[in-house]
Amino acid sequence: MTEEDIALLAEAERDLVAEYRDRAARAEAELANFRTRVERDRSANREAVIAEVLRSMLPALDDLDRADSHGDLAGTPMEMVSQKLRASFERYGVTAVGVVGETFDPSRHEAMVRLPSAEAQGETVAEVIEGGYILGERLIRPAKVAVSVPADE
Repeated sequence: MTEEDIALLAEAERDLVAEYRDRAARAEAELANFRTRVERDRSANREAVIAEVLRSMLPALDDLDRADSHGDLAGTPMEMVSQKLRASFERYGVTAVGVVGETFDPSRHEAMVRLPSAEAQGETVAEVIEGGYILGERLIRPAKVAVSVPADE
């Protein structure tokens, strides 16, 4: 074997080592990306399941709200049930949507009726018919609202 052959073999070996190192680095990066993607998907799925469970509990919460607004819960065992249910919603980070006076947002509100008003400065929530809820960035249920709109002149 000549010096030239040895030099060619050494160069081929270096190229092969570089190629395998590159492949290993790419595989490592792909694995890291895969782990990140799996964790993100797992988190999104968890939030979706929580949102679905909470959505199924909203009719009961609505009934408790109506009873509370009529004064039917005060001093009864159902008052404690209502408080515990609300605490559960708060623990998961659920926030209410739909406040009288806020600007109407079709991505968070569902307009049930439009009320022309001379005082209206734009579309604003005049009345909350049924509260809406958000979990993180996910809308669980839009608020059903009456919208005050400027009267036609």
